[in-house]
Amino acid sequence: MATAFADQLRSLSDDALGALIQLRPDLVVPVPSDVSALAVRAQSRGSVARCLDALDEFTLAVLDAARLSRAEDTALTSVSAILALASAAPPDDVRVAVGRLRSRFLLHGPEEGMQVVGAVDEVTSPYPAGLGRPADYLDAQAAALCADKAKLRRTVLAAPAGSRAVLDRLAAGPPVGALTSGGGVAEPVQWLIDNHILVPVTEAGRAPRPDGELVELPREIGQLLRRDSGPLGPLRPIPPAPDGPVRDPKAVDSAGAGQAMETVRTTETLLEALAAEPATVLKTGGLGVRDLKRLARTAGLDEGSTALLLEVAHAAGLLGESDVAGTGRGVTASRASGAADEIFLPTGAFDLWRALSIAQRWEALANSWLAMTRQPGLVGQRDDRDRPINALAPDAERAGAPQARREVLAALFELPQGTAPRPEDLLGLLAWQAPRRARGRELVHRDALAGAAALGLTGLGALTSYGRLLHAGDDPAEHDPLGAGPGGERMPGASEAVRALDSLLPAPVDHFLVQADLSVVVPGPPEPELAAELDVIAELESAGGASVHRVTAASVRRALDVGYAATDLHALLRRRSRTPVPQALTYLIDDAARKHGGLRAGSAGSYLRSDDEALVAEVLADKRLSIASLHRLASTVLVSPFQLARLLGVLRDAGFAPVAEDAAGAAVLSRPKVRRAPTRTPVSSRIGDQAGPPALAGPLLAGVVEQIRRGDLATRAARRAPVTVRAANGQSVPGLTSVQAHTQAMAVLQQAVRDKAQVWVGYVDSHGATLSRLVRPVSLSAGYLRAEDERTETLHTFALHRVTAAVLHE
Repeated sequence: MATAFADQLRSLSDDALGALIQLRPDLVVPVPSDVSALAVRAQSRGSVARCLDALDEFTLAVLDAARLSRAEDTALTSVSAILALASAAPPDDVRVAVGRLRSRFLLHGPEEGMQVVGAVDEVTSPYPAGLGRPADYLDAQAAALCADKAKLRRTVLAAPAGSRAVLDRLAAGPPVGALTSGGGVAEPVQWLIDNHILVPVTEAGRAPRPDGELVELPREIGQLLRRDSGPLGPLRPIPPAPDGPVRDPKAVDSAGAGQAMETVRTTETLLEALAAEPATVLKTGGLGVRDLKRLARTAGLDEGSTALLLEVAHAAGLLGESDVAGTGRGVTASRASGAADEIFLPTGAFDLWRALSIAQRWEALANSWLAMTRQPGLVGQRDDRDRPINALAPDAERAGAPQARREVLAALFELPQGTAPRPEDLLGLLAWQAPRRARGRELVHRDALAGAAALGLTGLGALTSYGRLLHAGDDPAEHDPLGAGPGGERMPGASEAVRALDSLLPAPVDHFLVQADLSVVVPGPPEPELAAELDVIAELESAGGASVHRVTAASVRRALDVGYAATDLHALLRRRSRTPVPQALTYLIDDAARKHGGLRAGSAGSYLRSDDEALVAEVLADKRLSIASLHRLASTVLVSPFQLARLLGVLRDAGFAPVAEDAAGAAVLSRPKVRRAPTRTPVSSRIGDQAGPPALAGPLLAGVVEQIRRGDLATRAARRAPVTVRAANGQSVPGLTSVQAHTQAMAVLQQAVRDKAQVWVGYVDSHGATLSRLVRPVSLSAGYLRAEDERTETLHTFALHRVTAAVLHE
C-alpha cells in the first residue's frame, strides 16, 4: 500500500504537490529525500494527527462517514457511500469536504475506490461518529436481534423510561458506558443487557464477557436511535454565526487606540518603578506577590492586568534579570526572606524602546504577546501541587498559548468588521473550526480574548482595523519568503498596523502649558525629547492623553544637579511653554540656583566647606544633621565620618543644596546612575515558529518541490544502476562476493572518455552518502572526472578518490 500511495504522490503535478505541502507543511520539516520518504511521512501518526487537528467539525464528520462506509473485504469506500451516510447535509457540501480530505491525502485513490490512510484509525476515536462496532463483532445474540429489524424496533420501543434514557445517552456517543463497581447492575441497564441491546465487553473491548466492566451499544442500534438526525448525528456544514452587536468601526478604533496608548504608558510606568526599586527574583523563579501588589498600586491596575503587562514586557526584552550586586536596602530585606540573588530590572532595550513612537512601542508589545509561550491568566491560580503561580514564574509556561491567540484573532478577523461577539459564541465558533484542537482549551482562548482587549487589539469587543493589519501581517503565508517587495527591494519603514494606529493617536506635541500654580500641562503625548526634559525639571502628577506635571523646589534642584544652569531652565521654559512663564516659577528657579552649590562636599571621610560662614554655622547648628557627626575644622570647613554620597543625601534631606567637588575644587555634576539588566532577545524576533512549521509559498515552495523531485530521480536512477555499482556503494546485492577494484573503474572511465560513451559512476559525496549517476565523461585529469548528465543537461565534477565503481551503460 505504501508503494501505491507513493506512486499517487509521484503522479501529482508540481503545483498539486506544492498545494499538499502548503496544506501539510510539517511534511517537509526536514525536507524528505524523495517522494517515497514523503509518502511514509504523510502516513505517519504524528503528521496525520497534526493534519486532523486543523480540520473543522463537518469535515471530521465526513471523514467518520468514510470510515464507517468502508467495505469489509476491500476496506475501500466511495463518494456515493459517503453521501448516503451524510444524507442529512447538502450533497455539495459533502463533496467539498471530501475534496478537502483528498487534497490532504487523508483519502486517496479514485472516487469509487478511496482508501482511508491507516494512521487515521490510530489517532482518532475507535468509535467513528460516536457509533459502536457492528453487532456481529460484539455478540451473536445481539447480531440476531439486529438482523430482525421489526423485532429490534419492538424491543427498543418496549424499553422502560430509565432504559430509554440510557439508550439515548449512549446513542449520542460515545457508545460505551461503565458499570458501577462493587455493586449490582442498575435495573435499567440490566434490562438492556438481558434483551441484548447492550453488550458487556472487556476493558480492551475485544471480546464479550458476561462479567465485563463496560457495556457497548452496537452500531445498528445506534443508527436506529438516530433515525431523526441521521446516522452521523446532527451535521453542521456551515460554521455557527456568533451573535453580538455590530459596533461602529470608528468607535472600535477609537476605543482600541485609547487602550493601546494607555498600555504603552502603563508599561513604561511599571518598568520605571522597577528601575527605581527593583524586585527580587524568587528562588523558585518569578515575581513575589508583595512586589506584584506594589507595582499594581503604582500603575493603578489590578494584579491580573499588571501581571499581563510584566509578562509582555519580559517577552519583548524590556524586562530582565540581573545580579543583586549594588542594590539597596529593599533587596537585602527581600533576600533575608528567601529570595534569590537576582533582581528584575529594565534592560538596555527599554531606553531604545522609549525613544520610539507610541505606535511602534505598542507594536513591539503586541507582537511579543502573540509570540510568547506564557499564559498570564494563570497568575494567581494554583498549580497541581496547590502552590500559587507567580508572575514571570516557569509555571505559567504553556506551549500552545501562541497558537490559541492566533486562533482567536483569526476568528475575529473572519467576522464582519465591527462585530463584537459574546465570548461563549466565539468559543463555539472555535470549537467548530478545530474541535480536536479546541477541546480543553477554553481557558486559554478566554485568556487570549482578555489579553487582546487589555493591549488594545480589540475595542468595545470587536477587532480594530490596526489589529486586523497586525494579524494579516502575522500570517506567514502572506510574507515574501525572500524578504523582498514586488520590485525586489527590501520593504522599509513602519508596518501597516503602525501607520494605521499612528493615524488614530493624537500627534506628539513639543510644547506644554505652564499654569500659575506651577503645574505644567502637556496637551498630548510628548515627544521623546520633551519627555526626557520633563522627567528632569518636573514631577509627574497625572498621566493620560494630557499629562500634568508640577515644578517643585526638589525638581529644580534635581535639574541643577545634572548640569542645568538657571539660564538654561529659563530658556527651556520660554521655548517649550505656549503660555507666559509665571513670575513665581522664575523666582523659584533663581532662588534654587542661588542656594545651589553654596555648600561643597568632598572626601575626607568627607568634608563640607562654604565661603558663607553663616551657612556653615547654620549647618553645624541644625539638629537634623546630628547623625552626620559634623565637626568644625575652620570657620568655612566641616568634616564628617560619612562617605561623600551619604553626606550629600543627609544634607539634601534636610533641605540644603550641596554640590560635590573634586580635588581641584571644581563642581562635580552627574545624573543618577541608571541600573539596567542585560539585554534580552524579544520573543517575537527569535528564529522559528513555536506553534508549528512555517507555511511555504512562492520561490521557497517551488525550491522544496524541485529538491524532492531531484531526490526522487536520483533514488530511482540508483536502483537502475548495474549490480557492481550498487555493491560498490555498499548496497546489499545477493550472490555478489566482491566488487570492482578502483583501478578497473579508472580504466572504464578512460575508455568511456575516448569512446564518448555513457557510464554508471558510483561515488561517495561530501556528506559520506553513496550515490550513483548515469553520465557521459568529458575529461579525466588533475584528479577529477568531468562528465555531463544528458537528462538534466548539467556538468558534474567528481573527485577521482571518491569514485567507487564505474560500469559502461548498455
